[in-house]
Amino acid sequence: MEIMMRKMRRKWWIAGLLQALAVWNIIEAQIRYTIPEELNEGTVVGNIAKDLDLKLSEVFERNLRLASESGKQYFGVDSAKGELVVSERIDRETLCSQSATCLLPLEAIVENPLQLYRVEIEIQDINDNSPVFQNNEKVLNIAESTAPGARFRLEAAQDPDVGSNSLRTYTLSKNEHFALNLKSAKDGSQVPELVLEKPLDREKQSTISLMLTALDGGKPARSGTAEITVRVLDNNDNAPVFEKAQYDAQLAENTSPGAVVVTVKAQDLDDGLNKEISYSFGPHTPDVLHRLFSVDSVTGEVKVKNEIDFETDQSFDVDIVARDQGTPPMEGLCSVHLEILDMNDNAPEIVLKSLPSPVREDAPVGTVVALISAKDLDTGENGKVSLTLSPGAPFSLKPSISNHYTLITDQKLDRESHSVYNVVIVAADSGSPQLTSKQEIVVSVLDVNDNPPIFTQPFYSVYVKENSAAGSILCSVSASDPDQGENAKVSYSVLDSRVLDTPVSSYIYINSDNGSIYTMHSFDYEKMKVFQIQVQAKDHGSPSLSSNATVHVFILDQNDNAPAVIYPSAVMGSASHQRMPRSAKAGHLVTKVTAVDADSGHNAWISYRLAEAADASLFSVNLHTGEVRTKRSVSEQDDSSQRLLIEIKDNGEPVQSTTVTVDVLIEDGFHEPVSDYRKKSAEVSKKSGKITLYLIISLASVSLLCLMTFFILLVKCARGSRGSSSCCIRRSESGYKNPNRNLQIQLNTDGPIKYVEVLGGDMMSQSQSFGSYLSPMSEFSDFTLVKPSSTTDFTDTLNVLDASLPDSTWKFESQQVSTLLETISSNMWFCCSLLCCCSCRVWC
Repeated sequence: MEIMMRKMRRKWWIAGLLQALAVWNIIEAQIRYTIPEELNEGTVVGNIAKDLDLKLSEVFERNLRLASESGKQYFGVDSAKGELVVSERIDRETLCSQSATCLLPLEAIVENPLQLYRVEIEIQDINDNSPVFQNNEKVLNIAESTAPGARFRLEAAQDPDVGSNSLRTYTLSKNEHFALNLKSAKDGSQVPELVLEKPLDREKQSTISLMLTALDGGKPARSGTAEITVRVLDNNDNAPVFEKAQYDAQLAENTSPGAVVVTVKAQDLDDGLNKEISYSFGPHTPDVLHRLFSVDSVTGEVKVKNEIDFETDQSFDVDIVARDQGTPPMEGLCSVHLEILDMNDNAPEIVLKSLPSPVREDAPVGTVVALISAKDLDTGENGKVSLTLSPGAPFSLKPSISNHYTLITDQKLDRESHSVYNVVIVAADSGSPQLTSKQEIVVSVLDVNDNPPIFTQPFYSVYVKENSAAGSILCSVSASDPDQGENAKVSYSVLDSRVLDTPVSSYIYINSDNGSIYTMHSFDYEKMKVFQIQVQAKDHGSPSLSSNATVHVFILDQNDNAPAVIYPSAVMGSASHQRMPRSAKAGHLVTKVTAVDADSGHNAWISYRLAEAADASLFSVNLHTGEVRTKRSVSEQDDSSQRLLIEIKDNGEPVQSTTVTVDVLIEDGFHEPVSDYRKKSAEVSKKSGKITLYLIISLASVSLLCLMTFFILLVKCARGSRGSSSCCIRRSESGYKNPNRNLQIQLNTDGPIKYVEVLGGDMMSQSQSFGSYLSPMSEFSDFTLVKPSSTTDFTDTLNVLDASLPDSTWKFESQQVSTLLETISSNMWFCCSLLCCCSCRVWC
């Protein structure tokens, strides 16, 4: 019944404490709750979500959780209500032993962003333990001759409760010989003693039974009892007496076994066997002291038996008994207080409160990566811990509360330079010698699309033959992206532009995956010699980044055009009719066949051959000029009508050719106005000599101006190349090109035909073309200028050339002046265009 009443009172007392003590407050940014021990599982301590200013939705979204330094979880979080609840029964005496204050530290951790809060639970004591004697029975042997006033130390009771619930007093059952005296120990506790008040008489009473009761201060009070039996002895009436009632000594932890801690000594005034003394631990010595220490029974030396750890016990109190060999034996008692000195024998420990989170490479400086704490089991300076980072990582440690740190970024991150960091944390205490420990954590850097694709080269030059099959590959462009995943995937496209007023997409298409560029149809060099493509490489990031490259496509000429006869003109019929006198001598010029080829370069070199003739011994055709001359003098036996078939071939592969038929009529009495021509030519030469001289001087001046302009621009480009600008004139395989205006000069001095071709203008607009063809074998030093562009229909060009060749060679000779003037103007136009274009390039 009494036990049931105690349980009911205990439950009532706990319920009252729950209502009165389950409160919280914030102390230095820390939350503290106060609860009594022995609460049932599921008991609500407080609303931690509200106390942390968290919404109920954030409890789950930010993963609110608790971490305990002890490793055992006594509390949990109800995510549905945000309440802090008891998850396991708490015994204050197990957690904090005899400490006056019992605090259970917790860390509340939330994520996104990562934050840590300090939570302290104060566990208050309830009177749930009664005072307990280690031995419920005690036997004292006291000689009958012992004088009144003698004191006999008794075993002290133990109560694990603290405060008002701890041990308060002792009582002794009534008797006529002994009284109870309470002696204060060094730690403030009370030690009971029996005091002999009335002499003993063994003959009257040989045994006395006493009851010692220990009471605590709880309400209601709890008690414990021990039975004391006093045996009254006859003889040996002097007990051993120690030199000191209490011995104090200090001992460093980790002292080697066998070391002497303290030596106790007692004396006995008796003689013989009654004087011989042996030492031993008191009867109530705990097992832990027997395991750690030993006492020499003869010398009284207290020695270390096993290693002592300060972190387990900071001090020891032990009783040593000196017993003589008399009959009955007499005993003396002393106390030994051992204070354990802390040594720096524990290395600091690094505790990760949260796993390191991956960090975006564009994370701002100060982003929290991980929560870290440090602890050291030593005390004082030996237990002071500081954390540092190994150099080289873009992180730093920011102290927070009570040995807690946050690992944060202190520099901008670049995943392309370092995708993973191995951060080494070093913990060092302040002891001597200093102890350290290390822990390595891995921090991954998440990719951000901060790098555009980069082409292997900004400009590509592609050479493609005309008439190549549609669908053939032009070239492949390639770009790489140093980013990762989707941010590194590159797709290719062609930017919208126009070539000859036609979208560039109608000429080519590009494989978006690998950058291969294919033709949509074949190209015609005579219509288009060069064009450019703007290719864009774009990654798949968000937002996507891109870069451009320029592809210059040069059409290479193929021999796909046969020579076209300019003179004699085709409009004259299928055959050309020429007249010559029968008096013509060997080498007489009968006529001159002139032809051009729409191709360029070697493909445009033309040769003439007499394929068929009525009399092959009479006529010959110059291989390079097409001049038809007599090989010998005309005789009376030669037919008056001679038909010549002249074949005109180019120098291409395969060879293209055409033929023209010339009918020569040999007449008697026919005279050519050659002498008049020579006279007129001489007169014209004299008249035009000065003009020609002026034109030559002008041409030389313009050429000199061009050379000086090139030299000045080259010097400027060389200086500008030391900066970020690039030179405006480039040299290529086919001549000189200006990438801004795409000027191209083609010079050929090989073979019998010398020619210079100048291409100019924007690649995406109609080009300008100037071509000069010289045949040094020509009798009149022919100079032919082809203008304007190659896009002009070649038939129109032939008509222009045909119109420029009159029937009279006198008119053709006078045409040289106008041709030379046009050449000078063309050169001046070219120089001005080149000067403007290059100057703009250098200026930019």
